[in-house]
This record gives sequence, C-alpha cells and structure tokens, in this order.
Amino acid sequence: MRFLSLLAFASGLCSAQDYERRVRDVPDAARMNRYFERLAAEPHHAGSAGSRAAAEYARGLLTEFGLEAKIETFEALLPYPKGRLLEMTAPVRYTAKLTEPAIGSDPDSADPNQLPTYNAYSASGDVTAPLVYVNYGTLEDYEQLKRLGIDVRGKIVIARYGRSWRGVKPKLAAAYGALACLIYSDPKEDGYFAGDVYPKGPFRPPAGVQRGSVLDMAIHPGDPLSPGFASEPGGRRLPIGEAKTLMTVPVLPISYEDALPLLQNLAGRVAPEDWRGALPITYHLGPGSSMVHLKLEMDNSTRPVHNVIATIPGSTLPDQWIIYGNHHDAWVNGAADPLSGVVALLETARALGEMRKQGWRPKRTIKLCLWDAEEFGLVGSTEWVEKHADELKKKAVVYLNSDSTGNGVFSAGGSSPLEQFTVDLLRQFTDPSTGKSVLEMAVGPSRRRAGVGLALSPLGSGSDYVGFAHHLGVASTNYGFDVEMAGIYHSIYDSLTWFRQFGDPGLKYTRLFSAIMATGVMRLSDASLLPFRYGAFARNAEAYVKELGAHGKLNLQAVVLAISELKQTAIELDALTAKPPTASNLAAVNEALYLAERALCPPEGLPGRSWYRNVITAPGQFTGYGAKTFPGIREAAEFARWEEANQQARVLAAALTAYNACLREAIRLLNTE
Repeated sequence: MRFLSLLAFASGLCSAQDYERRVRDVPDAARMNRYFERLAAEPHHAGSAGSRAAAEYARGLLTEFGLEAKIETFEALLPYPKGRLLEMTAPVRYTAKLTEPAIGSDPDSADPNQLPTYNAYSASGDVTAPLVYVNYGTLEDYEQLKRLGIDVRGKIVIARYGRSWRGVKPKLAAAYGALACLIYSDPKEDGYFAGDVYPKGPFRPPAGVQRGSVLDMAIHPGDPLSPGFASEPGGRRLPIGEAKTLMTVPVLPISYEDALPLLQNLAGRVAPEDWRGALPITYHLGPGSSMVHLKLEMDNSTRPVHNVIATIPGSTLPDQWIIYGNHHDAWVNGAADPLSGVVALLETARALGEMRKQGWRPKRTIKLCLWDAEEFGLVGSTEWVEKHADELKKKAVVYLNSDSTGNGVFSAGGSSPLEQFTVDLLRQFTDPSTGKSVLEMAVGPSRRRAGVGLALSPLGSGSDYVGFAHHLGVASTNYGFDVEMAGIYHSIYDSLTWFRQFGDPGLKYTRLFSAIMATGVMRLSDASLLPFRYGAFARNAEAYVKELGAHGKLNLQAVVLAISELKQTAIELDALTAKPPTASNLAAVNEALYLAERALCPPEGLPGRSWYRNVITAPGQFTGYGAKTFPGIREAAEFARWEEANQQARVLAAALTAYNACLREAIRLLNTE
C-alpha cells in the first residue's frame, strides 16, 4: 500500500488523501523550538517595537516557506500606564509593590521593556475610599451584598479573578456605584492552593499578577474609537469621550501578596463560606475603618497594529477562502499565550508550503493570519474583518482559530455544522502520552454528547473568532490542546523556561497540533463538497429552547416550529452529503452551504449591541467570555424584558427560517443532475 502511494506520488497522481498523509509528517519540533526561541526572547506587546519585530520575523518565515505574505497595518487606542499607586491608609499603612520579581532560574523574567502590571482601558483617577470585598464581582455577588445590607456606593471594591471575565468586574462595580475596582489573583484559583508555585511548580507565585484588557467587548471588540469600521492610519476616529467600551472607573490588577494586607485589615461581616479564598486570613466583607488610595494615570495613545497575512491561492475555487488564525502579540514574552499557537501555525504554513513544492494545489484559497493586539480586545482581527467585510461575506467559507496549546486534552468550540468535521479529523490522530486517539481523549465524561461523541462548545468571546462568527456569520472553530497556564497567565512568568518545563516538554503536543491543523486546512480547502453537517445544529437548537424554560410571558411557538422544520431538513441534507457527491453543480451547492451561516446574522444585530449579529450564540453582557445561546431572547428574559424577548423570538424564528431556506436550496441543487 505504501509502495502504491509512493508510485502514485512519483507519477503525479497523488490524491488528496495522499497529501494529507504526507502533510502530517512534516511538522518538526526542532524547527518550532527555533521559532519559539526567537519570538519568546523579548516582550512583544501590541504597539511596541517588539510586536513589529515579531510580525516582520513571521512574514519573513512565511515568505521563506513559499507563501505570499504581507503585513497589514492598522492603528488603535492602545493605552499604557503612566503612573500607578495603591496604598492602604487606615487602619494600617501599606504601599503595594505592584511589581513581579525576576526569578533567577528564568532569565526572561528579568527582560527589560516589560509592560507594568495594569488593566488596559481602565479610567484614570485618584480615589480614596473605604474598601469592600465583593468575591468574584458578579451580578449574583452584588445582589447577595445588597441582601446583607452592604452598599458599595462610594467605595473601592476588591474582587478576585474567576467566574466572570475581568472586564465585567469593573463594569458591574461602576454600575453599583463603586468608585474604583481592584482585581487580585487568589491562591485558591491559581496559586499555592492549586499546587506548587513557579519555579517549583506551574502555579502563580505570591507576587504574580494577571494583566489584561477590561475593554467592554460585550458591546463591541476592536478599537474603541472605530466601532464597526476599520481604523487605518489617517482614517476617521471617534473622540475618546464618545467611545462606548472604555471603563468609567479606575481598575488595577494586583497579586495575592499585595492583596493580603488589604484583605486582612477589613472588618465587618465574615464572608460567606463560598466567598472565602485560600489566603491565611478570615475573609471579611468590610468596609469597617479600612481606607484605600488608588491613583492611576493612563497614556491613551494611538499605536500601530500589525497583522501578518499569508495566502495560498486556490486553483479552481479561488474565491472561496479557508482562513486559519492565531494572534502574535503578548502581554510580556507570552510563550504559552500566544506563541504555542503561533509556532504551530508557522509550522503548518511550512508543511503546506512543502506540499506545494511536491505538486499540491488547493482547490480553495487558504489565508494564514497572525493577528496583533488580540490581548487588548481582539483589535487586529476585528479591524481586518471590518476592513474586508464585504469581501469576507462573499468568500469566507470557514475560520479556524487557535490561541494557545499544550500538553492537555484537545479542546474544541465552534459552529455546530463543523462538529462532525472536527470528530472525523481528531479520530485520525494519536495522543502521544496515552496511545489513544485524540478524539477519545477529548471526549471525556464532561465533553461527551450522548450518542454522538464530541460536542463543540458554543462560541462566546476571548479570541479572534469573534469578528468572523458573531459579526459576519462565518462558520468558525476554536481549537487547541488545553494547557494549565492559570498560574502564569498574562504575567512575566509566561516564558519559554516555564513552557519547556510545564507547558509542553519536548513540544510533542505542539507538533501534533500543527499536524492536525495542517490536515484540517488541507481537507477543507480540497473538499469537493464541504463537510458541513446539520444534525448537531438542530439538536443544539432544541436544547437551547428547552433551556429557556416554560414561561407564560415568553412566546416561542414560531421558534419551535422553525426548529422542527430545520430538523427535518438536517436529516435530509446530512443523508445526501454523507454520500459521494455526484451533482455537477457542486460549486453552487457549496456556496449555498457556507452562505447559509450569514442568515444567522441579521443586520440589525442584538439589542443594545448591534455589532453582535449572531442570533444563535454571543458572549454574555455580564459573563464576558462565556457564551449565551439564543442571546437576544435569553438576556431579555433574564431581566424580565418580555416585550423585547418576544420580539427577539420573532427575529430568531425569521433567521432560522432563512437558514433553512438556504439548506433547502442546497438539497435541491444536490438532487439536480
């Protein structure tokens, strides 16, 4: 069999399956290690010279691999801190260190040009006020404080990381009347309670701090000053006072070392048991006599954003695009986040380049993208999507996203029509630690859907698929092997030293991830009939309706009917597409399939945040990264806005009906000889 494959290749008759088998063997850990050493050597946060250097290095590699590569430059509001001061003035005095000390065994932890610990898009301010502990700072936490008679108005609140995205914490703090917000890393979540701390173990040391953006991405991601349109050098921009996604109160992240003196001097009621972290203190809610002074000054400058875009032209369907992206910017050195994903993408590019040298020509055009300023709020990908929106609406077939990867089990989220594609892809690869298939390892008890195996989790926010999936309606996935990086996430300790020891020693999984992505990209680009299946979509839609529950004020009859019709269509279409395609008009069939996704993004968008258009899933306004399914209905119902909820039910039913019509057209075309 191997001899026949070689013979076919030598005679120029190599099949798509032959190329897939070959491409899996190309990714090389030693090469990826070289990319790692170059990219992780220096801090490369967005807007810096280091970020530009990383983009130029990647472009050079992609060109060397034989791909057409260019840098597309945008600009955006990318705030850096000018001044930071945090001190407790009563009942004792304490001045927070606000620094992460270097570790001798990790030379990169002492690199110059590291961004200080801060939250991008915080307001500037000078505030002195009593301190209140608000647990994770969620809606539920604030409501419990109200029941306990504790008012945060006029106070500074301190919340621990976890349960909700960091940007939700100051948003809610301001909504409940607080003057400022501190966010700290409690050792219960990612410090010594979880395991040994770095450098002995992978978890966050006492002075480690999680930097991060607090942009209100639930309204829209990207440059705050160019909502819905691309921010290009010299282009139009809003005055900063008109931006809708900036925080209105100062917010600062701190370590548990700096949080301890603040929390141990709180008085008042003892915190509920489930509010207590792992610091060696009794957790009190405050305020008592504690007084805290926070002074922040932000440099709200516009800075360059450099996306790297490589293209492999399609041979027969050049106007259908398969897009794969990962961001390249980091808060500091960023070995795990994002460089583990970057080096896998670069090696995927090299593997595809090698196949081109051996005669492979993809049917569809492939775009390989390295985004900048993802950490600030998905800025690079969002600006690119907004600039190229008209073209992407016509041409984008699928967007595959990664962010980081490591030595855990495979994690997959995405659009339901790509679920079976994901299952079939993972089934062909072997986990290097267990000898089981990657699919078998990925389908753990919490991930398995009864009877169908791996279930893609719905997409919320947190990485660069957002513009594609939620704004344009492009079928998207988010893939990666899980890596336990909570302990060094967004800190100076996310270094190559840490990754080699804890993230993926030997880069076995990083190499495997590159092979998976190369195979997936190749399969999508060469498919005669796109591997979209719709049974999972119908099942998910039924489940989402059940989750909304029965409520006398909610009318879901039209939604239920539309799902019932869609379920029947899915059965028919999946049966047809499971057979070898025989229709002569497959180009039209494929176009009907991938353009159907656009019907799920009606132009009016979601209430109060029209940038988000996807009626099936969106990031929650008060969950951040977490997905809300049927978001228009669900979020209105959660706040008892019944008229809005029922109006959104009508919007959803209409979108599902339009989606079903597109799929019916695909069935008609498939049945036409």
